[in-house]
Amino acid sequence: MQLYGYFRSSAAYRVRIVANLKGLELDQLPVNLVKGEQRTNANLARNPQGLVPTLVTDEGHALNQSLAICEYLEERYPTPAILPSDLEGRARVRALAQVIACEIHPLNNLRVLKHLTGELGVSEEEKLAWYRHWVATGFDALEAMLNDGHSGDFCHGSSPTLADACLVPQVFNAERFKCDLVPYPRIQAIAARARALPAFAKAAPEAQVDAN
Repeated sequence: MQLYGYFRSSAAYRVRIVANLKGLELDQLPVNLVKGEQRTNANLARNPQGLVPTLVTDEGHALNQSLAICEYLEERYPTPAILPSDLEGRARVRALAQVIACEIHPLNNLRVLKHLTGELGVSEEEKLAWYRHWVATGFDALEAMLNDGHSGDFCHGSSPTLADACLVPQVFNAERFKCDLVPYPRIQAIAARARALPAFAKAAPEAQVDAN
């Protein structure tokens, strides 16, 4: 399978983590978002949104949207599982993942930040304030959700799930933009524990072929 992504893309980072947790080797094909390669005809043919990631399956199907790709990998390669076996647990893990992937990240991704500083003329300082505000708003809720008694060493129980695959990239971004993470000890502890695992370390941005 081929994964079209970018080393600092949170969405591609999630897919890399899940693939690694399942022991899958993906052919990594970089799409440089800073240079605008996501808007080339070739990438638009794979992903009409002009985004990453895109997973091209062994059968040649192009799959988009990171959570959909992760769930595809879960269904095609169910062991080890990244979703709990019980209905309530699966719903909780999906909710945690969506707080990050659907609420925090879309407000802070590259195209939004570029629109703020470009068309809207927002200053760099104001852009950072925007970024940190939405991270704090999301992490306030996430920290409370992780303290509801159902988390363990990881976001849900004692092994990594889809929620952890979303959490670690968001923490990476928060650190990159110097967000204050002191109010979020649970988030920090879970992220640190996950990052120590080989599957997460191998997926880290600095470990990717296009990082240099």
